[in-house]
Amino acid sequence: MSSGTGGLRERKRQRMYQDVSDTAVGLFLEKGFDAVSVAEVAAAAGISKPTLFRYFPTKEDLVLHRFADHEDEAARVVTEGPTPLAALRRHFLDGLERSDPITGLNDHPAVLAFHRLLYGTPALVARLYPYLERSEAALAGALGGGLQARLAAGQIIAVQRILAQDNWRRVAEGEPLARVRSDAVAAAEQAFGALAAGLPRLA
Repeated sequence: MSSGTGGLRERKRQRMYQDVSDTAVGLFLEKGFDAVSVAEVAAAAGISKPTLFRYFPTKEDLVLHRFADHEDEAARVVTEGPTPLAALRRHFLDGLERSDPITGLNDHPAVLAFHRLLYGTPALVARLYPYLERSEAALAGALGGGLQARLAAGQIIAVQRILAQDNWRRVAEGEPLARVRSDAVAAAEQAFGALAAGLPRLA
């Protein structure tokens, strides 16, 4: 009984996160990030401002919540083998095939609008760095920890970020998705090949 109650409570909590984040992103897309106050978001979501801050410590977190599930993604993927880099390469290429928004290779208007909001708002770009640092830390831990693991994690996360941003930039500029996809696959293969050459222990 208590386990079921706990599961329901967690589902309600996650639903609250999602609903408030969606409400905030909708307002930011409509009016601009800087033009919308936290109080306005709370009112639109039907909660108090203190309640909102219990879920989202900063205004920027209302947007970056959409990345929450991806924060430890690389750390989870490396355990799938056969080697860490082979698993990461396969996962990234699969994401390109699915047009996963996290790879930047998605031309849905809502995805493009979200990325324009994210990369066009200096406060959100700055807030991305702690997220990337946590991703690196999680990946380094999965790779065994220590300086060498941290150096490797930094390179891997940087490669994935740069590939995704280049894909998004080209799609946002209006290039056909099919053309970008072909180049994106080739770029990913080349980038992961370079990682394998520089990080033979992980390849």
